Amino acid sequence: MHATPRLTAGAVAELVGGRLVGDGAVTLEAVGPLDRADGHTLCFLGAARYLADFRASRAGAVLIREEHAGEAEGPATRIVVADPHKAIHVIAERLYPQEEHPAGVHPTAVLGEGVALGDGVSIGPYAVIGRRTRLGARVQVGPGVVVGDDVEIGDDAVLDPHVTVYSGCRLGARVLLKAGAVLGGPGFGYTEGGEGHSRLLHVGRVILEDDVEIGSCTCVDRGSLGDTVIGRGTKIDNLVQVAHNVRIGPRCLVAGQAGFAGSARVGTGVMIGGAAMVAGHLTVGDGARVGGGSGVSVSIPPKEAWSGVPAEPHREALRTQAALRRLARIAGKLEKLVEGGGE
Repeated sequence: MHATPRLTAGAVAELVGGRLVGDGAVTLEAVGPLDRADGHTLCFLGAARYLADFRASRAGAVLIREEHAGEAEGPATRIVVADPHKAIHVIAERLYPQEEHPAGVHPTAVLGEGVALGDGVSIGPYAVIGRRTRLGARVQVGPGVVVGDDVEIGDDAVLDPHVTVYSGCRLGARVLLKAGAVLGGPGFGYTEGGEGHSRLLHVGRVILEDDVEIGSCTCVDRGSLGDTVIGRGTKIDNLVQVAHNVRIGPRCLVAGQAGFAGSARVGTGVMIGGAAMVAGHLTVGDGARVGGGSGVSVSIPPKEAWSGVPAEPHREALRTQAALRRLARIAGKLEKLVEGGGE
């Protein structure tokens, strides 16, 4: 994506409510990192550990906190704000306008009987929309998307290319499904018998509440009897597995490659690190934090931070790791003693 608009440093200061230091006429065409900026790039200094990059930067202007505004070295044009990281994203939205999707149905799209389309819906090439499915106002359906029968999609939802939404799913307003996401596939449930494994019928739904985001190639399985539910405002990264009957509460953040086994429960405002795994039928309490790569095998109380395999309270996990390192050193010394004694 290429930035076509331009903003002066003075205009940037006005847009973010910042205090301008230096030349307000500097023209800015892009945002970028301090170490790769040129005279038309807007950057931000987020923390003191990046001061060396700031001092050597050739950026046209830098969003900066008050505590660093008086630095003797570095770009002369500075915009002093309370939160540089947040401010630069405000400007990025101006410099990088999103592609517009004109309303209408592409001639190659296939719509089933009884489909209902809200005002301003956009349906891309080779998309397939099932029978009796309802799309709210301004929904965007990308190329190659498949939506099953009896699906409901709320206003302003976006389905990126090659998303699959199985029958019966319910998607709230402003939901974002990134490319390749799969919602509502049957869960991983079988019974054993003399002739092998027989698949259990999964008749539940997937329900995404308003403002949920689902990352690329993430799978959210339908419930077996009840529903799989993702709460309002929760954001899930790429390559995540959400099994049948899982319930994830509002305002959670789930990083890539995490996994939730069947019927796991996650509370409100929980943060799950990348590649963490939560076993089935466990509960992660409101406000809890789970470190990346953790293996959660017992329920986690609210507002606690856990990490490790198996996961335990974070401070205990750190002590365990330190003890293992000490044990490794002790074992090394014992080996030398044994080897020396055998000579």
